[in-house]
Amino acid sequence: MHKQLINGHWVDAVSKGVWEVINPALEEVVKEVPYGDDKDFKLALKAADLAFDQWSRETPYFRADFLKKTAEYIRINVKQFGTDTILETGKPRNEAEGEWLVAANLFEWFAEEGKRNYGRVIPSTRKDKRSQVIYQAMGVVGVITAWNFPAYNPARAVAAALAAGCTVVLKGSEFTPLTSFNLASAMKASGIPDGVVNVINGDAVRIGEAMLDSPELKKISFTGSTRVGKILMDGASKTHTKLSLELGGNAPVIIDKDINVAEMAKMAVIAKLRNCGQVCVAPQRYYVHKEIIDNFLEEATKTMKEIKTGINTGDELCLGPLINKKQQVHVKGIIEAAQNQGAKIISGGTVSEKGFFIEPTLIKATQAQDFIKEEIFGPVLPVISFSSKEEVVQWANETSYGLAAYIFTNNLNRAYFFAENIRFGIVGINEWAPHGTELPFSGWNQSGLGHESGAEGLKEYLELKLISIGGIDA
Repeated sequence: MHKQLINGHWVDAVSKGVWEVINPALEEVVKEVPYGDDKDFKLALKAADLAFDQWSRETPYFRADFLKKTAEYIRINVKQFGTDTILETGKPRNEAEGEWLVAANLFEWFAEEGKRNYGRVIPSTRKDKRSQVIYQAMGVVGVITAWNFPAYNPARAVAAALAAGCTVVLKGSEFTPLTSFNLASAMKASGIPDGVVNVINGDAVRIGEAMLDSPELKKISFTGSTRVGKILMDGASKTHTKLSLELGGNAPVIIDKDINVAEMAKMAVIAKLRNCGQVCVAPQRYYVHKEIIDNFLEEATKTMKEIKTGINTGDELCLGPLINKKQQVHVKGIIEAAQNQGAKIISGGTVSEKGFFIEPTLIKATQAQDFIKEEIFGPVLPVISFSSKEEVVQWANETSYGLAAYIFTNNLNRAYFFAENIRFGIVGINEWAPHGTELPFSGWNQSGLGHESGAEGLKEYLELKLISIGGIDA
């Protein structure tokens, strides 16, 4: 059912507005869906506010049952859900279905983690006093998520909030509403009480402003650009709305001289091209030791040329398109800026005439070139030569972002030196996936605020309460 879910009912937009969902590989309309605004949000907020008292008072075991049923429904329908995600994102089928399975895992994980919402008893300095700390659901949560992972992004916030006892209003990206509404279908199918979770689609600016203007909304969880994150931080001061922000990134990759060059180059390209490079933790600036950089570029070029770009029908795996024309123009501008600044295009860089494709691009760059400071969010792999560990750490830290970083070395001492001296919230050593449902996801600097996933993700939707009793004669 590709409609909004408000108070347990499938509804059109109040204004009867519609949005055309575009297949980015074909530039063709695949479906029309409801497209609302602040009026839809207010209806959803009212429903979530009314449902909060009962939902928050239920046991975590009661809430877990609905989250587990949601996970199971996703797994049963992963083929169809994956097909819809492919239509609106252009992802390969393995990536689309894989994302949905991770979303299911998140609902199952938080179903169990909600049962571990432990407090503590604090020994007192007085004989007649007893003190304890408990954690309680904060209230209605607004969730705004991006198009790059339209199932995973909302699942990690919504599942945690529901497990904590909060109720939710979710606004997914207007570019990927089919996925948002399929997620709503899974939660609805679980039998979750009406109003506990509401899913809307519409004008991002008007809905965002309405969220910030609503004191009933206790928190906003946002996944998106640093620019919008700053707007939310400014606006949240009006109603003292709490925020979780998962923002941009510019991840450095440090590749030491003692690794297997051929294997590393191949894996570096594959990691870069996941979701066509549209990943907040995507490896971006590849710092390769000067003794192996020529071999690395040679091997990476071979792998790049083996990558097939095209429409993902499900029969074969292709590098898909960027999400829309705006993103294609942005990435094309990055490539042109690199050329203008003296960087060398080793391979790729061609822009398609139809569909929002860009051929995977390998660039030999230097630290002095400004284009590497931008978040590329596309299939572009800049490679920079470094000489010393001190030099490369300094370069890695020359960014306003601080989300993910990657280190590849067989030297334990150097691994610790790199990991402890780069200023990023997530560091992967000899791996490309330093994240998981059970692990905290955290950005430093302008990459974010708060945490998602893991035990820390649950705490983001809970308020600490101290209960202290005096006058006890025991």
